[in-house]
Amino acid sequence: MTTRLFRVLPLALACISATALASSHREAPAITATPKVDGTDLYMFRSYEAGRQDFVTILANYMPFQDPQGGPNYFMFDPNARYEIHIDNTGDGVEDLTFRFRFQNSSKATALNVGGKQVKIPLIESGQISGVNPGTLNVRETYTVDLVRGGRGNDRGAGVTKAGGGGAEFDKPVDNIGDKSFGGATAYADYAAQHIYNVTLPGCDTPGRVFVGQRKEPFYIAVGKIFDLLNLNLLGPEVGGNNNDLEGKNISTIAMELPISCITSGGEPVIGAFMTASMQQVRILDRTPETGIGRSTRDNGPWVQVSRLGMPLVNELVIGLDDKDRFNASQPRDDASNFADYVTNPALPALVQALNPGATAPTNFPRTDLVTVFLKGIAGVNQPKSVVPAEMLRLNTSIAATPQGSQSPLGVAAGDNAGFPNGRRPADDVVDLSLRVAMGALCVLTGANDALQVGCKPTDAPVGGMAFTDGVRKTAANFAASFPYVTTPLPGNLNPPAAAGTTFP
Repeated sequence: MTTRLFRVLPLALACISATALASSHREAPAITATPKVDGTDLYMFRSYEAGRQDFVTILANYMPFQDPQGGPNYFMFDPNARYEIHIDNTGDGVEDLTFRFRFQNSSKATALNVGGKQVKIPLIESGQISGVNPGTLNVRETYTVDLVRGGRGNDRGAGVTKAGGGGAEFDKPVDNIGDKSFGGATAYADYAAQHIYNVTLPGCDTPGRVFVGQRKEPFYIAVGKIFDLLNLNLLGPEVGGNNNDLEGKNISTIAMELPISCITSGGEPVIGAFMTASMQQVRILDRTPETGIGRSTRDNGPWVQVSRLGMPLVNELVIGLDDKDRFNASQPRDDASNFADYVTNPALPALVQALNPGATAPTNFPRTDLVTVFLKGIAGVNQPKSVVPAEMLRLNTSIAATPQGSQSPLGVAAGDNAGFPNGRRPADDVVDLSLRVAMGALCVLTGANDALQVGCKPTDAPVGGMAFTDGVRKTAANFAASFPYVTTPLPGNLNPPAAAGTTFP
């Protein structure tokens, strides 16, 4: 039995999302109809940019599978939705801080004189783009951020503002249309960087940072082979064994860098986070839309949560098909009563065994090992002192960040305690880690250590020591060393040559 994953102490209880395999792209039936509010990934980690060790970075990604060439409108956020990042800093399963993002898209109605008539152009830009809100950009996308304290039902938050004055309205950079639109292959990075804002947070003396914009998709996975009945070698090479099916895609990121002192409470260093998107209950299609952008519907009624994400891919590969929409609408504090069976008696290991007869699923039921990591966090790593079971991404802010060059994609399992499941960094290989825990890694690691109380022993997990993998891996070197860490999006003019021998009619 291979032991290459398990060189560590029992705290290699690495994979909190116990039965998840990846991020949360198109994970539920209803969300496929509203891709603008589809939350895909949440990352949370101690900032490892030089001089920013006293901050936590949170990245919330939305709108999956973006083709870089997806014009002419590209991928604007929905102005009729709420995008929210929630932080629980007491461990009770209820958000204490909510950062609420609202967007506004406005057309400049740029027109050209065509045969003596002023005719509006059909494109999002009329010339080369540089700077914030240039005249050549035909659509201006802006956003506001409110900090709501207490339950999110409170609609009266306080506005986050630009540090040093300048108001509460922030510009989002237009997506990476292509090299010509920005004046060169490297120009987009400089353009986007002008949209990183130092911000004043209500009730906090230390400024934070905010960025919203398109990025290259950071998540990596052999998603096509996984969903083709696990059509891959689960014990093959961990690096270079398969292609990353998301390598040619972009994503839309909401990024915040927040002072640790302003998001922790009462001496509790562990914070939990989850992201949501909500829409109003009634959406009426307008038969005769008004001139402008985003005026084809009329939205009314109370707000309804339609997307939710904490740990990676919980809804996609843990929750049963019939309950996926229900999970997206639920609150973490209700997880233990609403969805416990999906954790105590998970279907994924049984499916792995059925599709790979040599991969015997764990036999300890209920799977208390998964309940511990899935709903509470790991004692001594990222479990709050007074924890109420609730699924969310948890981070111990007292554990120092690991410098970029020293990070391991296997996080805690490789002795890098600043990585997954202690939060999640862009390079953390949650696919491999989650596969291993689903197949009983914790039973093998902790079977002789009663203090950890995960409720199983090595004989309960015949393949719990195997280094399961999808064959795709990145490292921290594939990402930036500074905020917002996720890298410049692929340009829309990207047009790789056809394979040799390809012909077209």
